[in-house]
Amino acid sequence: MMKTFNFMDQKPSVEALRVLAVTNMFPAPNSPHAGRFIEQQIEGLRRIGVDVKVLFIDRLQHGMRVYADLPSKIRASMVEFQPHVVHAMYGGIMARVVAQVVTDRPVVVSFHGSDLLGQPFERLGRRFFAACGVMASKQAAKRCSGVVLVAEHLRTSLPWSKRTSHVQVIPCGIDLALFRPLDRDQCCKELGWRQETFHILFQNTGDPVKRPELAYAALDYLKETLGVDAEIHELRGVSYEQVPVWLSASDALLLTSFHEGSPTIVKEALACNVPVVSVPVGDVSKRIEGIRGCYLAKPTPADLAEKLKKIALSRMRIQATEAIDSLSIDHCARDLASFYLELLQAHNVRSLHEPVSAG
Repeated sequence: MMKTFNFMDQKPSVEALRVLAVTNMFPAPNSPHAGRFIEQQIEGLRRIGVDVKVLFIDRLQHGMRVYADLPSKIRASMVEFQPHVVHAMYGGIMARVVAQVVTDRPVVVSFHGSDLLGQPFERLGRRFFAACGVMASKQAAKRCSGVVLVAEHLRTSLPWSKRTSHVQVIPCGIDLALFRPLDRDQCCKELGWRQETFHILFQNTGDPVKRPELAYAALDYLKETLGVDAEIHELRGVSYEQVPVWLSASDALLLTSFHEGSPTIVKEALACNVPVVSVPVGDVSKRIEGIRGCYLAKPTPADLAEKLKKIALSRMRIQATEAIDSLSIDHCARDLASFYLELLQAHNVRSLHEPVSAG
């Protein structure tokens, strides 16, 4: 006989929390840029005193077969580490496996966008696998103790039974020590960009959902119809430490995605006081609301170009300090740790009324 796992006698504080973080995205030698936002979230938790053990499932390196061994790896990590909470830091099959295996303590699943929205612009095979991932995400959401969404609009993609029960909107934080305003001309000089040109930064990950064709159509309209000397620079394969330089050398960040969760690049641009022009997508409207010099545009080349021209005429930096303060890594980590404690308390109360289980 094995008693149902609970922590009624421990009542851990944030500093005593142990969290097993399960992720299939994390910086690795073969993919140094993958999962940087998850690595930062874990670093933030550790900085505020949470003891985090990372169980990294390298799907990029080994493919889908990594999930076959995931249940045994989870159980081994739980025996060794004895976490209070298990957190699947992305949705899909990984999250479903975690939610199925861990039944005796709170399980948290984070959803970031495509894990709930799919990949409708990818080729047929990838669309199919993405749809399977979305189904697995919804199954995980039904089984888990708590859900973390990076943006409010993702709530409507959850199963009805989970839309209001233990759901928190907690975006991934950004490193405000790294992402800060830098001198534009000096950054242009460092990158070899002409200072007199209007520079537009566009993050192109290679995913069709980013709609690069729309971004370049807007550039053509801006140059040929509106007469602005402009260039687009694709942010792709740039080291993390260099991203603030690229942002600060730019006069505007352009976002044309079909769908997003809570795009990190927008928050990083705001931290660098760089204007943002974006189609209404993800939580961008909330992020740039009330910030003079940032614009939402219709998903047409003409309207995007018109908004970019406004920035080109003023060449002004924005003031976004107040809007970005609540998005620091530490601030978001504290919100997440508070959610862990809330779920742990609910688990402990429920355990008082559950019978002893056999094992």
